[in-house]
Amino acid sequence: MVDPLLPTILLFGGMFLLLGLGVPIAFSLGGLSVGMIYFFWSPAALTMIPLRAYATATSFEYLSIPMFIFMAAMLQKSRIADDLYDAMQKFMGGIRGGLAIGTILICTMFSAMAGISGAATIAMGMVAIPAMLSRGYNRQMTLGSIAAGGSLGILIPPSVTMIVYGLVAGTSIGGLYMGGILPGLLLAFLFALYAYFRSVFDPAVQADPVTYSWGERLRSLRKVVLPIGLAVAVMGSILTGTAAVAEASAVGAGGAVLAAAIARRLTFQNLTAALRETMVLSTVIFWIIIASSALSTFYSAIGATRMIEGLIMGLEVNRWVIIIIMLLILMVLGMVLETTGIIMITAPIFAPIAVNLGFDPVWFGVLFIVLMEMGFLTPPFGYNLFYLKGVAPKDVTMNELYLSIIPFVAIMILGVGLMLLFPQIILWLPKAIM
Repeated sequence: MVDPLLPTILLFGGMFLLLGLGVPIAFSLGGLSVGMIYFFWSPAALTMIPLRAYATATSFEYLSIPMFIFMAAMLQKSRIADDLYDAMQKFMGGIRGGLAIGTILICTMFSAMAGISGAATIAMGMVAIPAMLSRGYNRQMTLGSIAAGGSLGILIPPSVTMIVYGLVAGTSIGGLYMGGILPGLLLAFLFALYAYFRSVFDPAVQADPVTYSWGERLRSLRKVVLPIGLAVAVMGSILTGTAAVAEASAVGAGGAVLAAAIARRLTFQNLTAALRETMVLSTVIFWIIIASSALSTFYSAIGATRMIEGLIMGLEVNRWVIIIIMLLILMVLGMVLETTGIIMITAPIFAPIAVNLGFDPVWFGVLFIVLMEMGFLTPPFGYNLFYLKGVAPKDVTMNELYLSIIPFVAIMILGVGLMLLFPQIILWLPKAIM
């Protein structure tokens, strides 16, 4: 039997070296998988990799990933976010910090329709940045509210990240979906609260609010019926038990096409662009899953998972200290690694430890996802920062983006603290429904 310590050192050392050299994470994990299996296990075991690839690509549970990605892409290409933002602007534009609060609200709603962070961030970046800057909002509030609101896409159902975590950690995806609703709303509320009080106490954050008539407000509501109805249909089918996650993703994909058609924006160009984006993102995610699953299988086979679990469980400290240490590790990894890769590497180790310590798997899973959400904001590799950089004015610098997310990351840390102190924030809804 191979001593697990040497492969562990080579695994994490090699991973950070390859990522530091700019090698994509799918290739980093794939190359490490082949090397580790060949030298530390058996060359014959390499046949496991294509078997894993086939099993993943044909898995019914993973079918929901491209479906939800297509749903998000279709909503983005058909400019549904524009309609939502227009309605929000009419209702919220007259209060201090109204556009920032409304931007966070629309990101929350878009997250409930999309399931991925990039869709909400890019869509709202294209719509909200020019609108907020033209109304006198400073750049930090503008960029920070969009980046933070967009990050909710992996926490509020239908989250693609939750699907991957649930399948890898063996945790109920329906339970994770239900458990993520209240934490997502809590973080959105805290973001909005910060935007309001910051605007009240610091007038330089925005210019004078703009008020619209009730006629304009009511007319704008006509455009939001379809997207809200789509979100209710997807989440309602899951929460009521009418459909499983995979079936609900099909409802979402079909509903997004229908919404675009009713809005008269279902063009061949929009449809092909959404399909192309779905293919690219799905391929990236599946390659990471395939490479990571092969590596995690090898890692478990040599006993490394049991070694780490034994070391942690053998610590004579309070179980809460162990949970906090694992969360800190996830926070650091979120700064330098891609979310799916972190899940594939750490979830098979951390999830059983949390359960053995007596914690609810859904509770720990939602906390895990919140830390992954934080990783979308934290430099140097916060994805939402690069999404925003791509759609922001050319004179917006990365330093401005880094500074803009500091208060929102602090709010997320506060939110995690509240979920640790009051587990029912996560567990109340799953227990009430299931």
